[in-house]
Amino acid sequence: MPVTYIELENFKSYAGVQRIGPFNEFTSVIGPNGAGKSNLMDAISFVLGVQSRDLRSSQMKDLVFRPPGKSSRTKNSGARAALYYQPEDSSDESEELCFARLIHPNGSGEYQVNDKTVSFAQYEKALGEIGVLLKARNFLVFQGDVESLAHKSPKEMVELLEQVSGSNELKEEYDERNKEKEAAEAATIFAYNKQKGLKSERRLLKDQKDEADRFHGLVEKKRQVQTDMYLWQLFSINARIDSSEQELEALQETVEELQETEAESSKQLKEAKKHASVSRRETQALDKKRVTAAAQLSSKLEPALIQVEEEVKNWTKKKKAEEKQLKKLKQTAETHEETLRALEKDIGEYQTSLQELEAGYESWKKEQGSSNDVILNKDQEEELERLQVAAAAASDEPRRHLTSANRKLTSLRAQVGAVQEDLQQLTATQSNVQREIKALSERKSTLQKSLKKFTSEVQSSEKKLQALDRSSRESQKRREVVERELEETTQRLAQVRDDKRQTREEERLLQAISSLKHHFPGVLGRLVDLCRPTQRRFNLAVTVAGGKDMDAIVVPTKQVGFDCIQYLRDQRIGTATFLPLDGLQGLPSPEQLEKLRTNLSQQSDGHQYRLAVDVISCAENVQKAVLYAVGTTVVCDNLDTARHLCFSSSISGGKIKAVTLGGAVISKAGTMTGGVTKEDANRAGRFPDQQVEQWKQQVEDLEQERTKLQDSTTQIRQMEELKSNLSQFKNRNHYCQSDLNHATKQLKEKTTLLEANTKQLEVIDEKQAALQKELETAQSQVEEARQVVRDAEEEHLGPFRAKTGLVDLNAYQQAMGQRREEFNKKKRAIIEHQAKLEQQLDYESNRDFQKPLQNSEKRLRDKGDGLEKAEGRKVKLLKKVKDAKKKLVEEEKALEKAVKVEQDRDEEVQEAQSAFTEAKNERTKATKAITNEEHVLERLRGKLHETLQKARVEEIDLPLVEKSKSRRGRQRNEEDEEQDDESEEDEAPQSQSLRSASQTAGWSMPQSQETNATTKFSQAEYPAVAKDRKDASRIDFSNLRPALKNTSLSDREEAKLQKQFDEELQKLVVDMDDLTPNLKAAEAFSAISEKLKESGTDFDQAKADARKASTAFHKIRQKRTDKFTEAFNHIDKALKVIYNDMTKSSKHPLGGEAYLSLDDTEEPYKGGMKFNAMPPMKRFRDMEQLSGGEKTVAALSLLFAIHSYRPAPFFVMDEVDAALDNVNLRKVCNYITQRSQTDFQCIVISLKDMFYQASQSLVGICRDVGTNSSRTVTLDLTQFDKPSKKRTAENVEDEKSLTPMTNKRAKQ
Repeated sequence: MPVTYIELENFKSYAGVQRIGPFNEFTSVIGPNGAGKSNLMDAISFVLGVQSRDLRSSQMKDLVFRPPGKSSRTKNSGARAALYYQPEDSSDESEELCFARLIHPNGSGEYQVNDKTVSFAQYEKALGEIGVLLKARNFLVFQGDVESLAHKSPKEMVELLEQVSGSNELKEEYDERNKEKEAAEAATIFAYNKQKGLKSERRLLKDQKDEADRFHGLVEKKRQVQTDMYLWQLFSINARIDSSEQELEALQETVEELQETEAESSKQLKEAKKHASVSRRETQALDKKRVTAAAQLSSKLEPALIQVEEEVKNWTKKKKAEEKQLKKLKQTAETHEETLRALEKDIGEYQTSLQELEAGYESWKKEQGSSNDVILNKDQEEELERLQVAAAAASDEPRRHLTSANRKLTSLRAQVGAVQEDLQQLTATQSNVQREIKALSERKSTLQKSLKKFTSEVQSSEKKLQALDRSSRESQKRREVVERELEETTQRLAQVRDDKRQTREEERLLQAISSLKHHFPGVLGRLVDLCRPTQRRFNLAVTVAGGKDMDAIVVPTKQVGFDCIQYLRDQRIGTATFLPLDGLQGLPSPEQLEKLRTNLSQQSDGHQYRLAVDVISCAENVQKAVLYAVGTTVVCDNLDTARHLCFSSSISGGKIKAVTLGGAVISKAGTMTGGVTKEDANRAGRFPDQQVEQWKQQVEDLEQERTKLQDSTTQIRQMEELKSNLSQFKNRNHYCQSDLNHATKQLKEKTTLLEANTKQLEVIDEKQAALQKELETAQSQVEEARQVVRDAEEEHLGPFRAKTGLVDLNAYQQAMGQRREEFNKKKRAIIEHQAKLEQQLDYESNRDFQKPLQNSEKRLRDKGDGLEKAEGRKVKLLKKVKDAKKKLVEEEKALEKAVKVEQDRDEEVQEAQSAFTEAKNERTKATKAITNEEHVLERLRGKLHETLQKARVEEIDLPLVEKSKSRRGRQRNEEDEEQDDESEEDEAPQSQSLRSASQTAGWSMPQSQETNATTKFSQAEYPAVAKDRKDASRIDFSNLRPALKNTSLSDREEAKLQKQFDEELQKLVVDMDDLTPNLKAAEAFSAISEKLKESGTDFDQAKADARKASTAFHKIRQKRTDKFTEAFNHIDKALKVIYNDMTKSSKHPLGGEAYLSLDDTEEPYKGGMKFNAMPPMKRFRDMEQLSGGEKTVAALSLLFAIHSYRPAPFFVMDEVDAALDNVNLRKVCNYITQRSQTDFQCIVISLKDMFYQASQSLVGICRDVGTNSSRTVTLDLTQFDKPSKKRTAENVEDEKSLTPMTNKRAKQ
């Protein structure tokens, strides 16, 4: 039992001091989830040297137990974990080893061996002596390690095998020997290439004299082509500038005219709006008059006219009736005598008819006498008739009263009918009035809704108009802000415009650097691209301090630099300077820099000094290149502080070089240089590239926003439409209000009429009720009169009935039948008619016709007078109505005319608005054209300035009209630059930079000086612009070819011509590059011969060094390969056996197969290693296609095989059985049981009862709820085994039945 006990004190979930163990050869750690099993695994791992970051914690303090309720800020008491190890070949407890690790309260750790504090190296060595390898971790299998092993890539498998075999310990020496071999081979190749190049160069020197002459001819031709090109460019630019200035002047005149037109249009618009407002007020006044006239006509005159017309109808009707009555009376008076004679004749005829009727009746009665009981004779019948006549005479007065009552009743009925007719007429009138009131109410409601709608529309339009007006004002303000920001940003861009133009040579340089990075991965790039000043104000100072080295290309080694130079020479790209980081010499040491910083801080005296290297931000790998470029240069604020530092202060360590923020330089020799070259400005301008891009984007955004703001036609149109709509809504609102007032007035009048009709209906109802009562009274009077008539008749006929025995005359008359009835009827009719005729004769005899005629004529005259008066009133009212209608028509025509005038005025306003908008748009368009033309002119001026500058930089002698060429100043500047270059070379450390031997042209940066002041090309009066124009006007274009003086070329033709110039120059450059002239060929030939001899010696030495480095490399490679191969062969062999043993069963006695394969057998650690397993009775598959249990068994087999190569005395596994089923789990248990009995101790954390059953002891872990900590209980299961018997199948079955009890005891 190598591991006997684990002792923990306040480690993770284990509170206090707990001694866990003893551990047997096969021990299972059990317990519920969260009890602390994994913490025990972490404790073992911690003791055996695993770092805290691999134990689910970020720092060691997190491993200390913290009691419940204790704050995280409370100081910890520390922790300790110890492992007691008993060597297998020793049984003496005194030789027991104790490996312990302590965690102090402050979070620091401590390693102890046998209670003696040791270092980590000593601790690792002590563990290694017992076979525990920390780096290989050949003793631990964490959760997920098995699955991770099954999913490892071939490269990761190789890395694992390197750790196990120990070949990774030789990796550093292997890499170092490999680098030495490669460096030696590269040196050999370099020496060979150098010797080869010298030989080739010696051959070429013989032919270079002739090439030099051709080269001079090409140079002169190139200069002539450049002169023609610049003359053509300047001529074209001058012509375009003149044309643009003329166009700009014409546009400005156009804008002035358009402004006048816009002002006139604005004036006309105001006048049109004024006239439209007057027309609108006139329309409103006329509409008011129309409404008044309409109200007068409809409310007063028309009702009165209707009433008078009704009166005329009534009077006409009455007059006609009276005329008819009068005519009838006259006709009656004229025929009176004839009427009397006719009446007498009719009376005689009726008497004769009566006698004949009586005779006929008597004869009939005789015939019928025998069949009746009571038959009246003639006398009796005559007596009856006399009595009837007497009764009739006695009842005559009552009959007249009855007739009068009937006439009165008829009259009352006629009056009732007339009243009912009047009632019906009033009811119909009331119904019509009610309908009119309803219609007027609906119209009033509609008008109110319309008025509300129009009022809402007016308010909404006013709000929209106010919003648009406010938006217009805001847009105007925003337009002013945009114009101001655009001007400021454009000025800033104008200041950096020249600095941002990259020449074709610089583009070629960037392409060449990109090619170098592609072919040589070690190339980092230009120094200026690899570093940045910490602040923008240091841009110029850093550029001047770095000088030409800022454009140098940084490479890691000299060899890379040589390869780059060779590539440039082979590709004929150009020249470049390289800074190899491993070859830079003369760099100031950190001590020198720190001492200089201290001296500068002491010499400050209110001034601020900074080392140039301190104001540059860069990556660590290019720090040496930056330090080489700037050295100990000091950055000062201005020239005064620089002079004070260089000349007045006493800085220990010698002279220093100072650079100001403005670009002035004081060298170590004391020389002072001012001004900034074009090259320095370009380099300095590279730093704010991002800011410049932001400015450009800002200009584009502002231009777009300005265009949108200037394009306000839609907004103006909307405002005018809103104003027009608002005016229309107001007019409609006014008209609607007038109609509403008129409808309200009519409704009021109709309501009054309805009330009057209602009252009249009430009167008529009362009259009808009174007439109805009179009618009832008249009916009762008629009944009473009838009764009086009956009583009078009864007085005469009663005695006769008693005498003759006739009880009922009616019965007698019924008995006599129809004949008697007809007889009596005819007789009575004759008698009654005769009596009427006699009465009429008497009436006609006594009748007076004069008085009725006079009364009738008087009534006729009265009715005629009434009719005449009514017709007079009607004529007057008709005239008034006609006049009112005429006036209303006139008012309506005037209103219609005013509305038409208002519409015409509105159309004039719209036309004036359109004209104003059009004028404004034209003016805006012309203003935009001026802005665009100014931008074009600005670009042309900038292009002119750039072309002149390029011509000066390239030293092109342009022909001048005046022969006075100011060359002295330029020569003086060039001499000053040469002196500055020489002084910088003298004071700089010895340069180890590599220069390309190629003499081809390319990448020469402009050397002309210029001030920091930027050119404002937008201002024609600016001195620099005027100077450029003056210089261009002095150029003599007379020698320019006529074809190049054509100013009407299109952009495509100009581009084509420029392309011809470029191609011709490029061809000349290529021809010049092909010649590679050497003017000192003779001197160079002798020198190259000496160099060739020296290169032979160097080549021999390089070959010897390469052989020596190759031998050393092959030796270490073989050693590393042997160690790896040894481990691989052992593990592969063990894997086959172990996997076969773990997969054998009664069903599969042959087991499965597993093996390892290498991708690279020569140097296996460079390739990958594949792990393949084939379970029993299954075909070969990749590891990813196996099931979870199959992967786990295969991975465990590989782990056990690795463990067998460099076995540790114990093996700790944490829940490796998670993915195993019972079959595979039993195989793993059997294998562990076999191994634990022979060569290693196994401690397994598991939740499977099969492991419990196979284990020799159990360590139960539970949670103490009171202290919220873990507690352990150990149970030795060997005491339950029978010492004399082996574990047979029956015993296994018995143990299965005891397993629950064992588990229960383990938990207790």
